[in-house]
Amino acid sequence: MIKLLDVKPLKGHSLELSFSDHSQGVFDGAAYLATRQGPLLDALRDPAYFGRCFVDAGALCWPNGLELSGARLHELVNAAQVA
Repeated sequence: MIKLLDVKPLKGHSLELSFSDHSQGVFDGAAYLATRQGPLLDALRDPAYFGRCFVDAGALCWPNGLELSGARLHELVNAAQVA
């Protein structure tokens, strides 16, 4: 199973991610949020709050309790690189 090892907030809603398989990529949070809704996602629409992310147990997390698995992020980053 792929785990997230490190996250570095970039400009706006972009995050540089490092994974346990030694791959790296940029997660486009703006594109992700544009197609999803929900109470936990509302806070992430503010770039300052979006940048408060951290890694916990291989997942991308925010202070409000939202988590995105490392495996799902790996899929999203790889799909964006192919497109």
